[in-house]
Amino acid sequence: LHMAKTATRHGIPILGVNIGTMGFMAEVENSEMDLLARLATDDYVLDERMMLDVVVHRGRDIIFHDIGLNDVVVTKGAVARIVHLDVRCDGIQAMEFGGDGVIVATPTGSTAYSLSAGGPIVEPEANSFVVTPICAHTLGARSVVFDAAKQTIFVRVLNAESIAPILECDGNVIVQLNGGDSVA
Repeated sequence: LHMAKTATRHGIPILGVNIGTMGFMAEVENSEMDLLARLATDDYVLDERMMLDVVVHRGRDIIFHDIGLNDVVVTKGAVARIVHLDVRCDGIQAMEFGGDGVIVATPTGSTAYSLSAGGPIVEPEANSFVVTPICAHTLGARSVVFDAAKQTIFVRVLNAESIAPILECDGNVIVQLNGGDSVA
């Protein structure tokens, strides 16, 4: 996951090798290391995976810009409070709720945190993303799948006075958010 960003920036494909117990992205298992020899003879197929382009706006300023392979999460952090979020698709409100946060996942990430939070599994080569609320305090907040080729998702923090919401990109805490900050 963490190497995906660096490899993407340099146009280098990556190959996942599962040497542990969980390897959703791994094409090669620990017992199949002999298959690596196929790389030398160009005997392989490349699968392209979409990534999220993440920008955090504070007023007119861009305070963060990065890419993510699995997901981007806006969450309340460690504080036992509710974060209130406004989620929009191309400027039209898709959901507004209070809860623990929201996950915006790629098809690759749909089998990770988003799935654990109740989101759907999306076919890996689909050009879409999933928006999944985390422990929403309303019945109307459900996962929604959007067309990534045509739509942009915006998440705006409505409250931050008594909490310190954060943005995580592929599991790394990146930015502490303020009320009014938006993530696109």
